[in-house]
Amino acid sequence: MYLLIVYDINARRCNKVKSFLREYIFWIQNSVFEGEVTEKEYREIIEGLKELTDENEDSVIIFKVRVPEMMEREIIGVEKASINTIL
Repeated sequence: MYLLIVYDINARRCNKVKSFLREYIFWIQNSVFEGEVTEKEYREIIEGLKELTDENEDSVIIFKVRVPEMMEREIIGVEKASINTIL
C-alpha cells in the first residue's frame, strides 16, 4: 500500500519520529513522508508511532492511497526532497 503521513508533534519527539519513519518511507518535507509499504511494515509503522508519540499532545495523519498511479502531485515553490527518480 502507498502511504502519505503528515504529523504535528512536540519538538522534543520530532527527530525520533523522523528517524523512525525514514526506515520505511521517504521524507518529502518537514513533517511529511510518503512511500510504498507492505502490510507488515504498515503495522510496524503504526506501533512505532504509537510508542514515539503522545496521544494527548501529538497528531499524526496517515493517508492510505489505494492506487498510487492516480495520485497527482503538484509542487509550488522549492521541492525539499525529490523522490521522482525513486518512483
